[in-house]
Amino acid sequence: MEPDAERLAQEFVTLCEIASPSRSEAGLCRRLQERFKELHADYIGEDRSAKETGADCGNLLVRFKGTLPRPAIFFACHMDTVTPAQGIRVQRRGDLFTSSGDTILGGDDKSGIAACIEAMRVLADTGAPHRPVEFVFTTCEEIGLLGAKAFDPKTLMAREGYALDGSGFGEVITRAPAMNRLTATVSGLAAHAGLHPEWGVNAIMLAAKALADMPCGRIDDESTVNFGTIRGGLATNIVPDQVVIEGEVRSHNPKTLEQLSRAIKDRFVDTGGLWCDPSGEARGRPGIAVQIEQEFPAMRLADDAPLLCRIDQAAGLVQMPLAHTASGGGSDANIFNGKGLATAVVATGMTNVHATDEQLSLADLQALTRLVLALLTEVPF
Repeated sequence: MEPDAERLAQEFVTLCEIASPSRSEAGLCRRLQERFKELHADYIGEDRSAKETGADCGNLLVRFKGTLPRPAIFFACHMDTVTPAQGIRVQRRGDLFTSSGDTILGGDDKSGIAACIEAMRVLADTGAPHRPVEFVFTTCEEIGLLGAKAFDPKTLMAREGYALDGSGFGEVITRAPAMNRLTATVSGLAAHAGLHPEWGVNAIMLAAKALADMPCGRIDDESTVNFGTIRGGLATNIVPDQVVIEGEVRSHNPKTLEQLSRAIKDRFVDTGGLWCDPSGEARGRPGIAVQIEQEFPAMRLADDAPLLCRIDQAAGLVQMPLAHTASGGGSDANIFNGKGLATAVVATGMTNVHATDEQLSLADLQALTRLVLALLTEVPF
């Protein structure tokens, strides 16, 4: 079975030109419901996750019962994109898709969505038997995996699946780190910077002292730390009384994640505790509070996991080289694995994602669709 290249290309362009920045996925969600209704899906339903995510629609679940007595699998893609996403006009030069240069393209993750639609169109056209399959289209992936976090795994028949959401091509991601988000609030004491600076406690200076010796960047082969935002101060003539610092810790090793997170928290707290008043006239003491929240759990799939054996066989059938890799990023797959749904991330061919020079080749999109078809029809387990 071969995907229709021009139909696939047209669908991809159509999807990309539907603006769907995070929390504004409703237009795309309606389009997908129409498409899968045309394909006679056995179930099309939108969940109630919008109450939790703040999106204008919920996650979309689509189910085809299938006719082959094989275990059900699912494919996951996210409907939202980063910005700039308004007014996307896809440019096609031969088999290469780009944006017009002032927006993203939207291949992240509409390349995966297009492959899913085309695969089911091929099956509808040919009447070929296929295994039970479900498609999960999530919201708000780009702003914290919010749709996946709000998704109820009990609504799925399948317990294993593939997130079509990786950059590059010919790779399946089997390992990704956990991430903790850290928020440090440094509380000082305001005072007039020209009249009585000694009465105050400068929160910016205290924050700088805390950050100066922090671990940051790549810590080891499995772990990274970053401090990404710092906010504080009102005016140059006011001793700043508050600074908020946001950072993250990632690691494939749960013990390292915990140790790094704890060490950073302790460093902040110790800095506040060791503060000394140089003038002896400060009208209070500083305080530093650190909040640590898990953003997503790690994912780690065994090399002999059934879903990896299945996709390896499918790749062989369509003559696609496929490498197992580790990633430093997080995705919906991290959340799904944490909910008990074994999920691998499959690269879709998108490159330069989240940028205005993003691009995707039709050849890669066709190959991805062939892989999806092989998983649905040819792999016997």
